[in-house]
Amino acid sequence: MKTTEQEHLPILGIGPICIAIMIAFTAAGIAAVTFGMLTSGNIRSAIIASVFVIAGVLCIAGGIALWCTAVFGVRIDTKIKANQLATDGVYGLVRNPIYSAFLFICTGALLFCRNWYVLILSPLFWLYLTIFMKLTEEQWLTERFGDEYAAYCKRVNRFIPWKRRK
Repeated sequence: MKTTEQEHLPILGIGPICIAIMIAFTAAGIAAVTFGMLTSGNIRSAIIASVFVIAGVLCIAGGIALWCTAVFGVRIDTKIKANQLATDGVYGLVRNPIYSAFLFICTGALLFCRNWYVLILSPLFWLYLTIFMKLTEEQWLTERFGDEYAAYCKRVNRFIPWKRRK
């Protein structure tokens, strides 16, 4: 017997492809700086360079913590298999913590380059993820959960963890 509707949303979905594209652009940015293609954007001040490195460490550490909390703390795979909308734990602070984690990790890696030019990638990643989410997962979740998901979207930010809105 063939059904036209899945029992649940895909566990991985198209997320790994989305993340792989961000990682590839991050690696390209790092390579461009490493091989001297963007030297005019290099930070020359030791103090500002130090701030970039510290911010990079914080972004990467925060991204790793966010990813671990989203994957292991909430056990998103069990929520998906049970057709439940994850709104507790870290999902009460950010709707897409796994994507957010990679946004922070990639931004942190770019900050290590200590180059102004590669930082344009971070807002481009945010824009890319926003469009990507609206055209894919948000549509699926709206179809699957309707008003429950719409109310959740009003309370919780898409990518930047924030205190829950009332």
